Amino acid sequence: MEREEDKKSLTSALIQIPPENEAVNSNGINEVRRKKIIWEEAKKQVWLAGPLIGVRLFQYSIQMISVMLVGHLGELPLSAASMATSFATVTGFSLLLGMATALDTLCGQSYGAKQYSMLGIHMQKAMLILVIVSIPLAIIWINTTPILLFLGQDHDISMAAGEYACFMVPSLFAYGLLQCLVKLLQTQNIVFPMMICSGITTLLHILICWVMVFKSELGFRGAALGNSISNWFNVMLLVLYVKLSPSCAKTWTGFSKEAFHNIFTFLRLAVPSAIMVCIEMWSFEMMVLLSGLLPNPKLQTSVLSICHNTSYTVWMIPFGLSGAVSTRVSNELGAGNPEAARLAVNVVIVVAICVGLSVGLILILIRNIWGHAYSNEVEVVKYEAVVMPLVATSNFLDSLQCVLSGNARGCGWQKLGAYINLGSYYIVGIPCAVLLAFVHNVGGKGL
Repeated sequence: MEREEDKKSLTSALIQIPPENEAVNSNGINEVRRKKIIWEEAKKQVWLAGPLIGVRLFQYSIQMISVMLVGHLGELPLSAASMATSFATVTGFSLLLGMATALDTLCGQSYGAKQYSMLGIHMQKAMLILVIVSIPLAIIWINTTPILLFLGQDHDISMAAGEYACFMVPSLFAYGLLQCLVKLLQTQNIVFPMMICSGITTLLHILICWVMVFKSELGFRGAALGNSISNWFNVMLLVLYVKLSPSCAKTWTGFSKEAFHNIFTFLRLAVPSAIMVCIEMWSFEMMVLLSGLLPNPKLQTSVLSICHNTSYTVWMIPFGLSGAVSTRVSNELGAGNPEAARLAVNVVIVVAICVGLSVGLILILIRNIWGHAYSNEVEVVKYEAVVMPLVATSNFLDSLQCVLSGNARGCGWQKLGAYINLGSYYIVGIPCAVLLAFVHNVGGKGL
């Protein structure tokens, strides 16, 4: 009996004492296992972020392609289309995108908690509210011309921009519905079908826009109408996928009266979400407007516009990572796994640092040639090369801010994020920019 007990105690000791060649951390998980978990988390996020970056780039390309084609009609149509697109982004698209990000929290946590039917209900609720919000925004777009004239813009450009904006009104409603569908699929980790649908839409948009601009009597207005057609086409593709795909069978169970319940609960997340996004996007638009008040405004505005477009394009990468970590954090919190959510945040910060450094280095290396893609003016190209290292630094820091915002959305911390963005951009950022640019005469570099 004693020998048997000795054997049991010896076996127990061997089980408790790890082999000497196996490092074990404080949680009792061996180092190899820990590295494997981190690697699996990194793969999940890259797998999510890659297609999400593609989706955002394809959606952004629709407006960019329209403006590029309009540019072949002359200087006035190009100026009008650019101004109308910027006006539409500030007064419409950014607000709808921000409100839709409330679904990052609601749908993501519901999916993690395996309350699958709630995803479709949250999406219906968001669609209803975004369509209602789009009505006053559409009225603003219809009155683009008087608003621009009131703001002191050129008469001819304001008149043409007003026409362009009116033809873009249908795309406003499509854009809100599109963002809701994207969030429904994103929070279920269904990202490749979205990228394929967006890619098909963008390819067709080239043909649609070319026909509308050059083969119809609409001229530059045809590009705006082409935006509307393409956005609605993208909506219909995603609607068909959600309705017919087996992967959405649990999350889309048809229309429900529950979508009309707890509207204010959604708004408590949607309003701070919109403020979070709009505050940031509007601040960059404001930099371009402030550049017009500097000495030699044509040079300053041209360079700041190049920097803004470059920053916005590069921003799609951390924005994709932001969507990925938002999904991972909300899913894990919904499933009751806060440690897994914490790991997701740690991993995405490391990934964002690596991506930010790589992109920043590329921007610095191409600084002397990048300006030629936008302008043939030697002065513009040289000045842009001077400013580009500042753009690279800004984008590196912005990539960290962007992924942390995704974490905030996954946790439901939108109100805190809105306060932080308000203080960062409007109490610190813009006053510093004005001080450097106009008081210390640093110019566009100060902005």
